[in-house]
Amino acid sequence: MSETFYTSCADILALCQAQNNNLEALLDPQTGFAPRLRQLCEQQLSDLREEGNASPEEIEALRMECSTWALLQAIIPARKTEPPLRPSARALLAANPYTPTSALAQAMMAASRTLSELVVVREWLHDTAPPPPHPDASNGYWRLTKNRVMQGRWTGNAGRAADSVVRDMDPDAVVREAEVGHNLAADDASYDKALSHTLFSYVRAGNIEDAVRLCRDVHQPWRAASIRGSLLFSWPAISTTRQDDAAENEEEGEDEDEDDPDLWHGNKQRALWKTTCTRAALDARLSSAERALYAALAPSVRTSSVLRSGCRTWEDALWATISVLCEERQSEALARIGGGFWEPSGRGGEEGEEVVGEVAEEEEDAWRADVEQALQALATAQVQEGLGADDPFHISQLHIILDRTDALLDDFATRLRDGAYDPDSSEYPTMTRFFAHLCLYLQMIDIPVSPLAIQVILEAYLQVLESAGQRSLIAMYAGALGDNAVERYALFLTSLALSADPAERRVALQRAREHGLDVPRVAVVTAERTIERALDGLPSSVKGPLPDLAKVALIEPAEEAEILLVRSIEWTVVEKETYDTALEQANVILRYLLARGRVNVARSLLDMLPPELTVITTPEERAAEYLDYRQFFIAWETLERVVESGALVTPQMSRDTRAAWLKDYTSLVSSAQEKILKLLTTDWLVAEAETPSGMVVMTMALPFSNRIDHSVIRFLMTRVCAPDRCRQKVDRRARELARIRQLFVPELILRLHDLLVSSRTHIPE
Repeated sequence: MSETFYTSCADILALCQAQNNNLEALLDPQTGFAPRLRQLCEQQLSDLREEGNASPEEIEALRMECSTWALLQAIIPARKTEPPLRPSARALLAANPYTPTSALAQAMMAASRTLSELVVVREWLHDTAPPPPHPDASNGYWRLTKNRVMQGRWTGNAGRAADSVVRDMDPDAVVREAEVGHNLAADDASYDKALSHTLFSYVRAGNIEDAVRLCRDVHQPWRAASIRGSLLFSWPAISTTRQDDAAENEEEGEDEDEDDPDLWHGNKQRALWKTTCTRAALDARLSSAERALYAALAPSVRTSSVLRSGCRTWEDALWATISVLCEERQSEALARIGGGFWEPSGRGGEEGEEVVGEVAEEEEDAWRADVEQALQALATAQVQEGLGADDPFHISQLHIILDRTDALLDDFATRLRDGAYDPDSSEYPTMTRFFAHLCLYLQMIDIPVSPLAIQVILEAYLQVLESAGQRSLIAMYAGALGDNAVERYALFLTSLALSADPAERRVALQRAREHGLDVPRVAVVTAERTIERALDGLPSSVKGPLPDLAKVALIEPAEEAEILLVRSIEWTVVEKETYDTALEQANVILRYLLARGRVNVARSLLDMLPPELTVITTPEERAAEYLDYRQFFIAWETLERVVESGALVTPQMSRDTRAAWLKDYTSLVSSAQEKILKLLTTDWLVAEAETPSGMVVMTMALPFSNRIDHSVIRFLMTRVCAPDRCRQKVDRRARELARIRQLFVPELILRLHDLLVSSRTHIPE
């Protein structure tokens, strides 16, 4: 799937979300949400076919998604908007007894929401049907059979049993002579069979006029007349609903030269024609292809099995079922009002009375239950070609038709949780993208959707976006998760780990604001999740023997987990609103790193922190701890600068250069002594729960001698710097602070001692 396709979907979503309160715009047949996505899928499908590098499964999934968006656009507006009030069929007849049958059928459809929806679905099935196959060019009406018949008459062999061709050329000759074993010539029979299949495909696609035109082109006008008999009778000149008749003609594919309102169109004896079609469909002497064609022209319960025999795909089976339901309902409603002037049914009295009020509603509900039962059977329908009934898009289409989108999304979310779909399959991105946008579409038009289902489906699509490298789109879709939006977007930001530089992290965090997320909350949660992730790769405890700082320094640079831990602070230093959290997290990380002796790693964290953190004064304990860390690193860096300065002296120095160096060196030594003594003469990193130790006395009592045993000094200092042993319970923070003092107070004293001893040769005083 191309990267631009994901972006284009997101652009459509953003555009429609900006019109969230404008239902008319969201349902617009050209610029609404569903038609825009359908057009986008069509374009993507065309591009994939041209490129030729997409798998057949991916192309088929995209085609199904395109078809499903078309279904949504066809059926959802009818459910979300109230249809205009139209007179009933009986009212039309009362006003005009000569009302054409087409106008009555339109009134009946308007009076039944279920029937209206079924007709809409049938039109969608017509629009999405595959193009009919093109038959070979015809050489005339049964040309080969005619030659055989003529030859038999010239030779005097006509009608002999040895000759298996029919003796006459009228259209009924095949049926009439089938009992004696006569048939068409083989090539003519094959052509007629192929023609019947093609005509069935035209009827399946709702192209009645194209089927009629084809019959005329192949010199079978009688077949064209029989197909044209399916059109309802219409005569705009005598109709009180001329506009509706015009729309009916347009839907049925009437030619432009037939728009004259003074001309009538369609079949005035359609009931008789249906009876004839039914008999033809049930006639076993006809070919199966021709029987299926007549069953398609006049679908009914009696011919439903014949009609289904011509169905190859799941869509064909759906079309056949809906065609039977619509035709039966229309015939029943027309018979109830007596059929009108043009097709009187002969029913009168109570049977001809129209049901109204609560009785009509009860009847509509009962019929809808029958419709649902018939459609539910398609969930297990067996197909000969194409995707089966268990395909996710077929399941979706059936649920959409049944108005069960809530159950559809719950079912898909359950399958996702159970791992029923392979995330590595080529059609998985298409499925998750469709269902994610379906959730958001239903939300925009106020159709209830389970929050849990939305969460699971959007989570799956977010993973698809992450896998596709679409980082810039994560915030938009994560924002639709509601209460879970912050947590989910923070999870995405956490997944960036070390792959994003600080600038990219800042942009990604700010993108959350564009989609309505609370940026400070996102920053805090992301930092917390990053810290948790980093600590998973590091020792969870800082207990045990004190590390040897000399050995710890040898394993620098920092480990990847340590770098991730340090860089977690980048999330909370972007916004001033999170500086308090940044200060708290910085203290936690510094405590952890220093307790492990990772001085250089801890110093890199301190360098990343903004100076504004030093002015935070509350809570006092947290602010004091942070200042203590800064005080320590100032003293530590000063010691390092003294060592670097001492390494600069060389015997080749001139007198002036040496004097300048000595001045700087003396200043650094004095500064180091001053800073370390200041640190050691205060309650540096002493928790409130601890008892101040004899740190100052011990520090001042140390003799500055190059003969002192450092190991003894370190042992004594660790004992002095330890917390009060009488205290039974010390929290983790106090233990870590005590450990840091045990580690670094002796180290600072020893380094200062070594520094003063080694500087005597340059600074005798």
